[in-house]
Amino acid sequence: MSNQGQENKPQTKAPDHSLEHIGYLRRVRKEKITIRIIQFMILVMAFGLWEICANAKIVDPFITSQPTRIIQTIIRLYEEGGLFHHIGVTCLEAVVGFVLGTVLGTIIAIILWWSEFLCKVLEPYLVVLNSLPKIALGPVFIVWIGAGPAAIIVMTLAISLIVTVLEVLNGFLAIDEEKIKLVQTFGGTKSQILTKVLLPASSPTFINALKINVGLSWVGVIVGEFLVSKAGLGYLIVYGGQVFKLDLVMTSVIILGVAATVMYQGVVYLEKFLVKNKV
Repeated sequence: MSNQGQENKPQTKAPDHSLEHIGYLRRVRKEKITIRIIQFMILVMAFGLWEICANAKIVDPFITSQPTRIIQTIIRLYEEGGLFHHIGVTCLEAVVGFVLGTVLGTIIAIILWWSEFLCKVLEPYLVVLNSLPKIALGPVFIVWIGAGPAAIIVMTLAISLIVTVLEVLNGFLAIDEEKIKLVQTFGGTKSQILTKVLLPASSPTFINALKINVGLSWVGVIVGEFLVSKAGLGYLIVYGGQVFKLDLVMTSVIILGVAATVMYQGVVYLEKFLVKNKV
C-alpha cells in the first residue's frame, strides 16, 4: 500500500528557466563567440597584411621583419636551445616582481591606513617617488646590488610598488565610512575593521591593482634587462638591435606580447573565480 501511495503521489518537477532567461543566455553566449571571432579575424588580417606588404616591398622586411621570418627565427631559437631559456628567465623575473610588488604594496598600504599620522607624513614622498622616472635609478641599482636578476627584480619593484601602494590605499580610503562606524559601534577593533570590512570590500581594488601590475612588471623587467642582463627577451632585443638582427627584435616583441597577455588573462580568470565564489 505504501508503495502504491508513493506511486500515486504527483511528482514535483524543478521549475524550468523562463523562455526570456534562456533567450538572454543564448544572446550573451552568441555575443561572446562573435567577439572572439572578430578579435581572431582582426589578428589574422593584421599579420596577413603585414606579410603581404613585406612581400610586395611596400615596407622593408629588413626593418619591419614579417610573420614568416618571425616563425623562422622562433624555429632557429628552438633548435639552438635558447628559446625556452630566454622566455623562462624573463617570465620568472616578471612573476617574482609582480608578486612582490603586489604583496609589499598591499602591506605598505595597510600600514599607512592603520596609522593616519604616518600616512600624512609619507604622502608627499609617495607622490614624488611615483613621479620620478625610475629608469634613472637603474645604474644606481646595478652599483648597489650588482649585475644580475636581483637588480632586474628591484627595478620591477621600483616601477610597480608605489603605484600599488597608492591604488590600494585609495581603495581603502574610499570604503563607506558608515560601514566602519557600524563595526565600531558594536565594539569592533581596528583589526576587525580591516579583516571584516576593508579587505572584503576592496577586492575590486586588488583586482585593478593586479591588472595594472601586469603591465608595470613587464615594463620593469624589460627595462632592467636592457640595462643589465645576460639572458631573457630584453637581452635578445638589445642584442638584435646592436647586430641589426631586427627579425630577432620583432620576434622577442611578439613573444613578450603573448606572455603579457597570458599573465593578464590569468588575472581576469582570478577575478571571475572570486566573483563566482562571492556570489
